[in-house]
Amino acid sequence: MTSYHGRTVGVVGTGAIGTVFARIVTGFGCRVIAHDVRRNPECERLGVGYVALNQLLDESDIISLHCPLTPLTHHIIDADALARMKRGVMLVNTSRGGLLDTAAVVSGLKSGIIGYLGIDVYEEENALFFEDRSERGAFDDDLFARLLTFPNVLVTGHQGFFTTDALTRIAEVTIANLQGFERGEGPQFPIRTSD
Repeated sequence: MTSYHGRTVGVVGTGAIGTVFARIVTGFGCRVIAHDVRRNPECERLGVGYVALNQLLDESDIISLHCPLTPLTHHIIDADALARMKRGVMLVNTSRGGLLDTAAVVSGLKSGIIGYLGIDVYEEENALFFEDRSERGAFDDDLFARLLTFPNVLVTGHQGFFTTDALTRIAEVTIANLQGFERGEGPQFPIRTSD
């Protein structure tokens, strides 16, 4: 992919992060379409068109996932979804690892359906990303090891959030929630598991 201008970008999930992403790619001159259970007025003001998931899969040159992991979104990108995509699609997942059926994604890379893959998350990441593995050698996870062999795959190992600002904010929210529990008020920043 030599230029983003004029490409169709599909955004799955238009909450806060999906909306920021839509704003960025709109600035590159991309046509942006989205799929979400609820339309976001801010995205609509940007000119983002909401479509059914199958239409998004059919039309997008780039697909970026920004939705929560729920029973409905688990493996939202599977063999059937990949079969709908344009050959050479760029697929990006910075949301939750379980959105991708990793075995299907490996097949999609081998066949050329997926031209580029960028992931900050992985389905079995707890066994891989959160400890020092430098002394251990090879990965025990054959699918993850296979992903790393492709020259068109970028894995950031759940480090996309790893900035001073993000870590400071995580600490602030954690402390505020603990203080709220201590006062008997409950969490100050409750976690939403679904919309």
